[in-house]
Amino acid sequence: MSDEQGKSHGRLSIKASLASARQPRDLMREHENLRAAWRVRIITLFPEAFPGVLGQSLTGKALKDGIWALDTIDLRSFGEGKHKNVDDTPAGGGAGMVLRPDVVGNALAVASRGVPVDRAKWPLIYLSPRGKPFDQSMAQRFAKTEGMTMLCGRFEGVDERVIEHYGIEEVSLGDFVLTGGELAAQAMLDATVRLLPGVLGNADSTEEESHSNGLLEHPQYTRPAEWEGRKIPDILMSGHHGKIAAWRREMGEKLTQERRPDLWQKHLDKEAASE
Repeated sequence: MSDEQGKSHGRLSIKASLASARQPRDLMREHENLRAAWRVRIITLFPEAFPGVLGQSLTGKALKDGIWALDTIDLRSFGEGKHKNVDDTPAGGGAGMVLRPDVVGNALAVASRGVPVDRAKWPLIYLSPRGKPFDQSMAQRFAKTEGMTMLCGRFEGVDERVIEHYGIEEVSLGDFVLTGGELAAQAMLDATVRLLPGVLGNADSTEEESHSNGLLEHPQYTRPAEWEGRKIPDILMSGHHGKIAAWRREMGEKLTQERRPDLWQKHLDKEAASE
């Protein structure tokens, strides 16, 4: 890790040393700082991709302020042979390449040092298109932990034995395939970090937005009062907070029914179960 990288990005880039790939000094130094902030360790072939957009706006400010911290672990550092190979051909044949279990296993062993063994306190995630769909409730769960480790896959994926051995939780950003897990990791981290105490100026914002209560968010308006012949709904200008809340609830329900019938049905099932 260069001092310039650490200072400019507020992150620690962890690479395996030639002397000991399993005990890099950077991780040992960071052991005492784990409790100071919500922390994420990302195993990736492209550590330079981070923090990316996470270094901007509110998440970037929170990173600089020490509310959360980011450690990147370069998977290539654990590669085998002269060319630091991290993958091999699929057993049984087929297209593409698969990340080797010994290489990924060594990286995970390093990433696991100094963090809680309890996965409820420190989840271990593999960004995978076959994983459980990521949603707001999952982001809320992650935000309540001490931190997490994220494994960004590439090529045709990761050897299944690594997933089984470490009991890795597979999570998907959606029903589509990306070239790697880095973009998915950044999206999930953005959704999680913004829920950490002190990141958003108004804590109520996270309670009223889409998906927080199982419904899509109501329409939003601001000045000017009239634009292109379209006016802000009178109810929002009435100053009657009770009626405004009821209108927003009604609009949220209407939008959810129209645009996300799947979410609407889940909402109805939840309402029925609570009666």
